[in-house]
Amino acid sequence: MPPAPPSRPARTRRVRRARRTGLRVAIAGVAVVALAGAVVGLKVLLTPPAPPIAAGCAVRSGSLTFDLSLDQAANATTITAVGKRLGLPDHAVTVALAAALQESQLHNLDYGDQDSLGLFQQRPSQGWGTAAQVTTPRYAAAAFFEHLAAVPNWENLPVTVAAQSVQRSGAPTAYAQWQTEARALAIALTGEIPAGLRCQYPSLPTNTTAVSLADTMTGELGGSTLGVALPAARGWTVATWLVGHATEFGILTVSFDGQVWSAATGTWATGAVGDPVVRITRAPATPG
Repeated sequence: MPPAPPSRPARTRRVRRARRTGLRVAIAGVAVVALAGAVVGLKVLLTPPAPPIAAGCAVRSGSLTFDLSLDQAANATTITAVGKRLGLPDHAVTVALAAALQESQLHNLDYGDQDSLGLFQQRPSQGWGTAAQVTTPRYAAAAFFEHLAAVPNWENLPVTVAAQSVQRSGAPTAYAQWQTEARALAIALTGEIPAGLRCQYPSLPTNTTAVSLADTMTGELGGSTLGVALPAARGWTVATWLVGHATEFGILTVSFDGQVWSAATGTWATGAVGDPVVRITRAPATPG
């Protein structure tokens, strides 16, 4: 028999086993890294993109927040402005806002029961005005306040009773459910609290309207609005109206009494302390 081959030294066998073990560890490490990378990549693919900034407005009252769409905010500030232009107390604004919340959710509707239209679902066939008039928020609000002022002792009536005295709804108690929200809106929009309305936009408002801002403000708010010193409540009524109508008139900032609202942030921040003049900046006028 041929002689048996010489056995390899134990050290050589240990080195080779160590190399094979190291190779397996390295391969496993590469696999783990690749798997981790795949998981991260998969997570990136599965993670939805951040949602765009939602356009909208909000009024805060204590621990409660009431959200409004941009058109709801514009209509609410118009109702408030008209009530104050007519010299009515804040309670009248609360009553009107509760009525509009019940009748249309503060949307200027072009439909309704029978021939009812607009914010207050006023009926042309019942003497409220033409279809074009009752779907013009300024006119509709003035018509509501005119009828409210004719109700005996309306100032001392509960919101739902006062609203029903004007609207004569088939659901006479329905206005009560809106009293808390209507009062919170009235507090913010009549200037009982400063900086009460906040609105944000997915992009900055542009100035494309052909309607005159000055003429609209005079029609809804009355005289003495911009460029003159105003009492606090009056100034905040004007300022919140401007915030609520920012998209319509390309308003970028509104400032009054130490607070500045910016369309870019949608919030109020500290400005020129004690300035009693409402000031605005607007986007450059562009063709509509």
